Amino acid sequence: MRTTLAWGALMGLWTGMASAAEDAGTVRARSEPARGYCERVRGTSRSEAALELAPEVFASIGAVNAGDAQGGSDQMPLGTPKLRLTAGLGYDFVGIYRGDKLRLRAEAECRRYQALAALQGALDQGSRLGEAAALEARARALATSLPRAETLVTALREELRDGGATLEELNAVQVRLDRLRALARETEQAQARIALEPALAEGTDLGALISTFESADDQVEALSGTLRRARAWRLSVRGGYDKVFDVAQDVPLFGQLTLGYNLGSLWQGRANAQAREGRRQETRDAVDGAPRQVRQLLGELRITEQAERARLGEVSALVSDLEGQLREVERLETRQVRRFRDYLLLELARLQAEQAYLDAHLRTLQTLLKGVGS
Repeated sequence: MRTTLAWGALMGLWTGMASAAEDAGTVRARSEPARGYCERVRGTSRSEAALELAPEVFASIGAVNAGDAQGGSDQMPLGTPKLRLTAGLGYDFVGIYRGDKLRLRAEAECRRYQALAALQGALDQGSRLGEAAALEARARALATSLPRAETLVTALREELRDGGATLEELNAVQVRLDRLRALARETEQAQARIALEPALAEGTDLGALISTFESADDQVEALSGTLRRARAWRLSVRGGYDKVFDVAQDVPLFGQLTLGYNLGSLWQGRANAQAREGRRQETRDAVDGAPRQVRQLLGELRITEQAERARLGEVSALVSDLEGQLREVERLETRQVRRFRDYLLLELARLQAEQAYLDAHLRTLQTLLKGVGS
């Protein structure tokens, strides 16, 4: 009776722990990009661990030779066949270890897939990676300068009607305004296209993301090797009812403790090490693997960063020069100076939009590349 109560308490405790782990896993999965995959591997691991952690119920019935030998001939059986019934519980304590490793492997597989999903998202964006913040900065700059440019052109049209401006002057300003409008449309379209793609979390370091993927992938193989070695061991206890009918038995119960070890495990260590190293090389060097493709993308982004850094220096110098010229011409009131001022304002608006784009894009690229050597 006490044995039954003990097993009942153990099973109740396991059920409660499994339920709590399931609830926690469900809460985590709801906020993860790889929710479906993580739910599947966690559910699979719980299913496999349930068989490892739970006791075994067994029963058998058959005939055995029992009693004293009948006659002295070697051809005679040991005794008269008797009916035997055996039933009870068995438990392999190594299953606790295997069940825990199954759970850890599922979590490692989930982390690996999350990192892989992020890497694949980066590959999908390709050279546009990190451009979202830059486009937003350009859009803000244009949103500030376009209304002023529109007002300037409207005022110039009124001057043309009054004879204060020429058609050539109006056309020159309108061409510059049209460039600003086209840039604004291109920016809006690029933002709409990026919005359709999976977003990479802000502040993501691609180098660290690759390391996370490779570390989780290595942990999956290490835990798989541990599980393979654990299958060589068995530490089990079995007990229950053992009745041989028509034979006097004082207590028809039995108990047995068994320790087993498969000698094949002596050769598993080297094989597991080979499998682990092979998996590392496969993950790193696979032609169609995301880590290799992302490393190539990082090289391209490094080239882009260097080019845009140089361009930002050039644009910043032009902006400073135009702002200086604008301050000078605003002190003068002649008609020709006002036209030159209008040209400067529109050209300055375009350069400031480019400057905002380059500055924001460089900051994003520096974050993406901070874990990668120059």
